[in-house]
Amino acid sequence: MLSEFDREIAQARIEQERDASLKAVTKALREIGTTECIDCGATIPPARRRVYPSATRCLECQIIAEREAYLK
Repeated sequence: MLSEFDREIAQARIEQERDASLKAVTKALREIGTTECIDCGATIPPARRRVYPSATRCLECQIIAEREAYLK
């Protein structure tokens, strides 16, 4: 049978592992972007990548895609 202390230690470990997992997933989601635009193939500028790490389009193609989506 586990003591109260052992349960607290186990619970703390579970919380640490959950927090570490959430941080890893969050980091992975931020890094899903690419360095090349999926539409035109141009390099996405580092400044855009810093502001929007998961960017998949260069700014010009993103504007076009948003305009097309808005007009539908």
